[in-house]
Amino acid sequence: MTDLGPASWPPPPIRTERLVLRAPEARDRAVFVELLASPEVHTYLGGPRPRAELEREIPEVPEQWPGSFVVELAGSMIGHILLRRATGHRRPAAAGKAELGYLFLPRVWGRGYAAEACAAALDWFADAFPREPVVLTTQSANVSSIRLAAKLGFVEVERFKAWDAEQWLGMWPPVRAR
Repeated sequence: MTDLGPASWPPPPIRTERLVLRAPEARDRAVFVELLASPEVHTYLGGPRPRAELEREIPEVPEQWPGSFVVELAGSMIGHILLRRATGHRRPAAAGKAELGYLFLPRVWGRGYAAEACAAALDWFADAFPREPVVLTTQSANVSSIRLAAKLGFVEVERFKAWDAEQWLGMWPPVRAR
């Protein structure tokens, strides 16, 4: 993870109407394993990782770096949002910019939690890094992810071929009156 810069981390928990975004804790480890081992979650991400491998490799407190948010509903983790620098990105339009990634448990899909949580994370980012763009990349076949990106205000920059599939790259320019 490349540093996001001078923003203090972790921020106080971010509360939305239904969710809390907070730094990962030891109690979240089992859900991280579930997310990374899920075939449904990884349909457009190159496939799931073996559960036994994840159990060996994931530390007691997962994802301990700036920009890593656990998404909590009623006291339980339901997803993960990551904002990190897109270093070594395949596309020049994304290189060096912050990149938004997210994973949610399949049992909570279709309820608006990803949109609510990602919007809150982007608001935090816009406050911490005014006028700095964010990119999002997904497979073009992942229509739900592209629909969410558009709902969040991402605009398509380009489509390109990588990992044997067409990819969609969008950019989010925060618009803030200061």
